[in-house]
Amino acid sequence: MSQHDPKFLPEPQSLRPENLSGRLLSWYDRNRRVMPWRALPGELADPYRIWLSEVMLQQTTVAAVIPYFQKFVERWPTVMDLAQAPLDDVLHAWAGLGYYARARNLHKCAQTVAAWRGGVFPDTEEALRKLPGVGEYTAAAIAAIAFGKPAVVVDGNVERVMARVFAVTEPLPRAKRQIKEHAATLTPRERPGDYAQAVMDLGATICTPRNPACGICPLMAACVGRQLGMAEALPAKEEKPERPTRRGIAFWATRKDGAVLLRRRPEVGLLGGMIEIPSTPWREDKWSLEDALPEAPFQAEWRLLPGLVRHTFTHFHLELVVAAGKIGPAALTRGLWVPLDKLGDHALPTVMRKVVKHALLKAY
Repeated sequence: MSQHDPKFLPEPQSLRPENLSGRLLSWYDRNRRVMPWRALPGELADPYRIWLSEVMLQQTTVAAVIPYFQKFVERWPTVMDLAQAPLDDVLHAWAGLGYYARARNLHKCAQTVAAWRGGVFPDTEEALRKLPGVGEYTAAAIAAIAFGKPAVVVDGNVERVMARVFAVTEPLPRAKRQIKEHAATLTPRERPGDYAQAVMDLGATICTPRNPACGICPLMAACVGRQLGMAEALPAKEEKPERPTRRGIAFWATRKDGAVLLRRRPEVGLLGGMIEIPSTPWREDKWSLEDALPEAPFQAEWRLLPGLVRHTFTHFHLELVVAAGKIGPAALTRGLWVPLDKLGDHALPTVMRKVVKHALLKAY
């Protein structure tokens, strides 16, 4: 049998929950990261700031989130302020963070909390999960950090720490349930919010994906992965299928005064409700200009600009060719005509800002 067979894994040293959680909390008290949404020692956490930061942090780094978070709380300091904001303003402030469904759900959630609870967030996981855009992880994080409930908080950092400490060899995502069960055994009833943030900080600063600093880790003596010499290989992950490539043609439509045509995407689906440069549907097959003309916003002498706009979404790569054309005096169209110097006032997602940049370089 292999020494990595789970049946033959050694018991971790001193793997008593109170020992490990206490050791980690002591480490956290000395090494906690300072973040604009975190309460200082002795202060009460603000549920609004915790919720906002957790939604922003999904699939995004702390460094990327901090300026967005600060901009949001300066503009909308309470959940009531955010609930009253126009959706387009929220989407515009969100532009660049990606995954725009999060921004729409953020706005819906703020309105729900404002309307149903007068701006007061619920304090249990069960109630929090009923809010728009609040899933299992976010509900647990808010319950633990903002309300001191002993919720089991498991993000990517926590998964990595638990997989290594307990030598979980089953690959993700199949191992998620097992990892959460291990995390539950260590979650203390005292200071659960600090504990949750401590595990996250440990994963972000010491138990890192590559070259973990095991020698200074407060859980070093108990880590089975380290004992087996396999910590850096954990958590194991199933190979992801190769992302397919989709293609389309975007229409850089202008009129005599230089204004550019924008339109809003359907509410449902990728980039739902966002403002875009009009384009064909995105498909695997390449588009010829002739194929794309029925999708154009109006009849014109369209010409293809040289080069491609490339963008990668979670599940596919996108390649867009840009076609430029000017509206004639008799052409009819729907959308919003925007002067070039006002394009920045609209909530264009990153891929559409790439289209704008490409068109400005190639069409003039």
